[in-house]
Amino acid sequence: MAIGVKVVARPRDLGQQAYVPALVKGLGVTMRHFFDNLFGGGKHIVTIQYPEERAVYPKRYRGLHRLMVREDGSVRCVACMCCPTVCPAHCITILAEQTGNPNEKRPRVFEIDELRCVVCGLCVEACPCDAIRMDTGIWSSPVALRGDAVQGKADLMKRGALSTAVQGGAGGDWRDKQR
Repeated sequence: MAIGVKVVARPRDLGQQAYVPALVKGLGVTMRHFFDNLFGGGKHIVTIQYPEERAVYPKRYRGLHRLMVREDGSVRCVACMCCPTVCPAHCITILAEQTGNPNEKRPRVFEIDELRCVVCGLCVEACPCDAIRMDTGIWSSPVALRGDAVQGKADLMKRGALSTAVQGGAGGDWRDKQR
C-alpha cells in the first residue's frame, strides 16, 4: 500500500506571507476592548480590587482542615490511618498512641502540610468517625518558612467544633426518624 503525499502551496502574495490581515484583525479586537473599557465605564471589567473586595466563594468551598472534638474536649480521631492512606499528596502525618480504652487509639501527632495539600477532600470522605473536615472557608495564609505551613493537632483542633455526628452512623431506622 502506497502512502500518498499532499503538496500544499505556500501563500504567494506579500500580505499573506507577512500575516498582515491576521495582525490587523488581532489589533482591532485589542483596540475595541481598550476603548470599550476606557469610555464604556468599565462595565466589562471583571477584576476584583482584592483587599477592599472579597470574592464570593461557593457554598461547597473547601477551606483549611479542622479536627472535630468530643464532648470531653478530646480529639475525635481514632488514628485509623484512613486519611494518610487515601491522601494523594501524602501531606498527612499521624503517629498513634494508646488510650485507657484497649479498643481505641488516638493520635499523638496529627500534622497536615498545607503547602503539599491539593485540597481534594479525600481525607474527609475516608474518615469513618467524622474527625476531619474541610468546611472552614478559610484560605491558607502566606508563610515565610515552609515549616510554618505544617498545621499540628492543636492548630487543627482550634478550628474544630463539637461534632454532632453519631458514632457508628444513624442506624438502620434513619428513614423513620426523618418522618
